[in-house]
Amino acid sequence: MNLRLFSPLSGRGLARASDNPFVTLQRELNRVFDDIWSGLPAVESTVASMALRLDVKEDDKAYHVTADLPGLTEKDVEVTFSDGVLTIKGEKKIERDEKNDTWHIIERSSGSFARQLSLPSNIDEGKISAKFEKGVLSIDLPKLPEEKTKATKIEIKSS
Repeated sequence: MNLRLFSPLSGRGLARASDNPFVTLQRELNRVFDDIWSGLPAVESTVASMALRLDVKEDDKAYHVTADLPGLTEKDVEVTFSDGVLTIKGEKKIERDEKNDTWHIIERSSGSFARQLSLPSNIDEGKISAKFEKGVLSIDLPKLPEEKTKATKIEIKSS
């Protein structure tokens, strides 16, 4: 049986993935890049961070960061704040048996991700909170009261 799937982008049918040399080439290139990046955490972080999209807004009282993480739970994600840098990292795992099943389209991605965001120094670290609901991670980073963050002018004396 030669299954053909319709592609709305091309207007043509798609042959089975195993019959298409371009699909095979794409899989091999993905494996090569995965092998290269697995030994280079800094590169992996930089590349993976492009997949994690954030919304960041500020109001008078706090910074608010939101990230869509469909298919994940709070156990799959780690959030840290250190030295003015917010880090969100985790891993999305998709279990599939590629040896015994016939796959026609594989578009859902899996793997680790990381994203770092530098924030101003006026964050009240003890009051940072995060919640995970319906695949959306929301982080609130309250600001310190204004008087604690004011700059102090230092008088320069002549010698």
